[in-house]
Amino acid sequence: MKRSRPARDSAPPEPEYTGHEWDGIREYNNPMPRWWLWTLYASIIWGIAYTIAYPAWPLLTRATQGVLDYSSRAELAKSIKEFEDRNSALDLALLETDLTAVHLDADLLDYALRGGAAVYRAHCSQCHGAGASGTVGYPNLLDDDWLWGGSLDDIYYTVAHGIRSDADEDTRFSQMPAYDGFLEPDQIDSVVHYVLALSGQEHNPELSESGAEIYAENCAVCHGETGLGNRDEGGPRLTDPIWLYGGSEDAIRETIRYSRFSVMPNWRGRLSESHIRQVAIYVHQLGGGE
Repeated sequence: MKRSRPARDSAPPEPEYTGHEWDGIREYNNPMPRWWLWTLYASIIWGIAYTIAYPAWPLLTRATQGVLDYSSRAELAKSIKEFEDRNSALDLALLETDLTAVHLDADLLDYALRGGAAVYRAHCSQCHGAGASGTVGYPNLLDDDWLWGGSLDDIYYTVAHGIRSDADEDTRFSQMPAYDGFLEPDQIDSVVHYVLALSGQEHNPELSESGAEIYAENCAVCHGETGLGNRDEGGPRLTDPIWLYGGSEDAIRETIRYSRFSVMPNWRGRLSESHIRQVAIYVHQLGGGE
């Protein structure tokens, strides 16, 4: 005999209607699932406990300290101290070894290059580029054209004392005057074409010829009589295709009229002596070091 199926329970009552409706969509007063509510309550309790245990609420000069007296700065300082202690012997050796002799010790050279690469990425790549190829106004460290010399000692001095850095009395300093108003526009044009001729670029021969005398009177003292530059004065070489601010006719004219005055900060006092030596060694071996 076939059993009759029990009657289904009646449908659940419709939840309470709040009276809000948007575009035919009604808002009902449905309670949240219990698991969701307990998760919310647990999160609130955890948040309160966290603010009691750890630094949390910002004050005028610092955040609330928390009962555990935890400090991320102290933890970082501890990690740095542990790292420095592990490398103290290598640091001491690097300080006591002449820069030009570091390459004789494979372990010391490896330490200097690895540390120098880290220092470069943190402090130098913003201007000279991640690959050290530079950009307009920021020197390329991969070529052989160095305003102040590319030996290890020269690079070290530049890193330590900077270029035109007001914070260091021993900084490297050079300044090209702005010739706008000092030379007539046609005289500036003549010098521009003479400089174009020095670097082997297309130029106007007549203007170049008249610009040679103006160059000799105003520019040769820093750039050299034949445009080979002067490292003692930081005067750039004008006979090659390497230009810090561009070697086009317009760029050269802009430089002569208004001058250039970029600044590299001195890193002595900002970096440790060991870090300065490391980054000098790293930059020197990139390919452009002499």
